[in-house]
Amino acid sequence: MNTRRTLATLLFSLAVATAALAQTAQPEWVKRSDANAQILFDILARYSPEDASALGVEGHDTDIRQLPLDLNAKSNAAQQQALQQLQAKLATEKDPSVAQDLKILINATNENIEGDRLSEKYELPYFNITQTFFNGTRALLDDRVAPERRAGALVRLRRYAGLEKGFTPLTQQAMAYTRAHLNDAGVKGPFKDNLEKDLANSDRYMAGIEQLFQKYKIAGYQAPFAELKKQVAAYNDFVRAEILPRATTDFRQPEEMYRYLLRTRGNDMPVEELISRAKTSFREIQNEMQALAPLVAKEKGINATDYRDVIRELKKQQFVGDEILPRYQARLKDIENIVRTQKLVTLPQREMVIRLATAAETAATPAPHVDPPRLLGNTGEKAAFVLPLRIPAENGKEEVGFDDFTFDAASWTLTAHEGRPGHELQFASILEHGVSQARVLFAFNSVNVEGWALYAEAEMKPYEPLDGQLIALQHRLLRAARAYLDPSLQLGRMTRDEAFRVLEDQVALSHAMALQEVERYTFWAPGQAPSYFVGYSRLIELRTDVERMLGKDFDRQSYHDFVLAQGLVPPALLREAVMTQYVKPRLKS
Repeated sequence: MNTRRTLATLLFSLAVATAALAQTAQPEWVKRSDANAQILFDILARYSPEDASALGVEGHDTDIRQLPLDLNAKSNAAQQQALQQLQAKLATEKDPSVAQDLKILINATNENIEGDRLSEKYELPYFNITQTFFNGTRALLDDRVAPERRAGALVRLRRYAGLEKGFTPLTQQAMAYTRAHLNDAGVKGPFKDNLEKDLANSDRYMAGIEQLFQKYKIAGYQAPFAELKKQVAAYNDFVRAEILPRATTDFRQPEEMYRYLLRTRGNDMPVEELISRAKTSFREIQNEMQALAPLVAKEKGINATDYRDVIRELKKQQFVGDEILPRYQARLKDIENIVRTQKLVTLPQREMVIRLATAAETAATPAPHVDPPRLLGNTGEKAAFVLPLRIPAENGKEEVGFDDFTFDAASWTLTAHEGRPGHELQFASILEHGVSQARVLFAFNSVNVEGWALYAEAEMKPYEPLDGQLIALQHRLLRAARAYLDPSLQLGRMTRDEAFRVLEDQVALSHAMALQEVERYTFWAPGQAPSYFVGYSRLIELRTDVERMLGKDFDRQSYHDFVLAQGLVPPALLREAVMTQYVKPRLKS
């Protein structure tokens, strides 16, 4: 559905960096905490088995989600029961670490219950069914998945199509579910642009599914796939006939829903403070870029001094075709050497994967990202840094290409963000330190994760060449823009045309990048974009306080290692841990 915050949606939104789970001995408190987390994993496996399987919950590779008309009532009852169990455990728990994790689990459950309530109050249920099929297939047909598990994708395909005994085609279930709510009072249909984008991407997803079955040579997929294609065509006709007429041309979330979305992403700043701080930061970064641009121009022989013109000239030297991956792989080695030499943070020993996105993957996530392996029971699967090069355009227009990432200066900060010392390193450190599942999965939000990745970019910036520093500032400028564009659009204080002007004229993004940004703010993930700025701000504030308190005794590498080892706890809990466990023992008496 559009923004329905089921437990599955919360967990599967973890489309960010992670690394192979080291087989290290777990502390006793972690084992006890993980046993508590199993209460929520059981609900996940019951209502979203594809997501459970992708995360590593055993025994669900062939299972698929079901959409009975009483789905919400059953899911809500299960979560209420889980909430009571977790609260009862917290009342008697003596170990402070386990108690903190119980609070994380309770908060995650409460957020899901509240999200379901708001979704029922405001939204007409709608399912992007072909994306569901693609994600369920891709979770099993992947180089990182053991070959013996891949056969489950064929069973899953047959079940999606209703060709297995006891299964009704999922498209039929989705249509019945939506029809049951067409006359609900007060609900709003999906945003029209979102709906049209989903319809336009449907063929990409179906082509992506067939390509996966062909790539992994799964015999016997042809007949059930042909049947599923017919069902998808009928579902798309239903969407056009019965949902599209109900679509809204107003992308704005109800304010109650939007503030909820901000909160669940980890944003702890009041909206007015967020907008004010972001606008101030935006102007300050622009000034810094304007001071640096002439130096870059002189070094590179560019006949321009305005930072936007200099960036556009740098973009003209594009990596093309087969040279893209080697360039990024080489850049990763450069960055790792700097991290070791400057003692920024401890690096893992294994190599990191970088690859280009397929058309279907780009439709699902139209931005550079890290594709995680399963998080539970990992036996060595690696995260993959994925670069989309073309994205689906506005309805009726041809695909458009990014030029924002495939040039030399951009490779520095993007690799630092998505790879090392950013996302990939963050999750590698978490898992290698034996952090509980509550802190890896259920405490996860965008502020925790994106804040660290943007902080990692800032840590790398002083050691990069001048052109790399300019693009690092451009990316930081984008994160400040996100933090005021997203709420300004959602609160009706700005038009989409104004947002495009900021992104293309002031941040100097390509139209392709600006397009996916505006779609992020309006329907792809409203409330998520400010997370980068908020998380980065909180980490900078904390670092400033720690350096003030420790003075010359501050050690950057040990500090970063400690921060990463805490897991994905919210800023307030991270500050508490840093002050009590890192700073206090190091203060001179």
